[in-house]
Amino acid sequence: MSGDSFLRIYDRLFRHYGPRFWWPAETAFEVMIGAILTQNASWTNVERALVGLRDLTPLDPQAIAELSLDRLGEALRPVGYFNVKAKRLQAFCRWLLAQGGEERVGERDTPALRQDLLAVHGIGPETADDILLYAFGRPVFVIDSYTRRIFGRLGLAEGERSYEDLRALFEQALPKDSALYNEYHALIVEHAKTTCRPQPLCPRCVLKDLCQTGSIDAPETGRTKR
Repeated sequence: MSGDSFLRIYDRLFRHYGPRFWWPAETAFEVMIGAILTQNASWTNVERALVGLRDLTPLDPQAIAELSLDRLGEALRPVGYFNVKAKRLQAFCRWLLAQGGEERVGERDTPALRQDLLAVHGIGPETADDILLYAFGRPVFVIDSYTRRIFGRLGLAEGERSYEDLRALFEQALPKDSALYNEYHALIVEHAKTTCRPQPLCPRCVLKDLCQTGSIDAPETGRTKR
């Protein structure tokens, strides 16, 4: 598919679902926390963990860095692997403080900032790109399991393509626009949760005529080849 096809997919999803208003957070720092906590966790559980964290301490890197791991881990219990995530969150907060804070970090260009984030303990490509896109407004496309599922079924992300390969695919096909990337990724998440599920609901899908592998005749509880 051409770049026009990527935009056509976006247009259909946007017309169907409307704006998603992502990322749901009050501050850029809260986005960063959420990006770390949402690794292998549902957003519902991340929200529960954020409530517990707010009850314990201000959502501030200094305050979080100074908590004991036991207290922090207990607050993060809803997200699973809470002791691991407590260490990752504190490592990130200490890195942010050591770099001079959010404003100083935000002065770096996107490639440099991305490399710096990837060097922080527990920060992988998807988490780094969540932070870049949603906290710093950088035009970096986030690839997640939902993106792989939908675009694999559309014939655009088949096989074991690397994260960086898929990210480049989207960024080359689309205008370099952080607002577009933000909305597109949020729409992908919505479509994967409501329609293009592991067992997809193909008859209701707004992309069904573009789909190479999903069965458009599948029943509402239908099956697919993927």
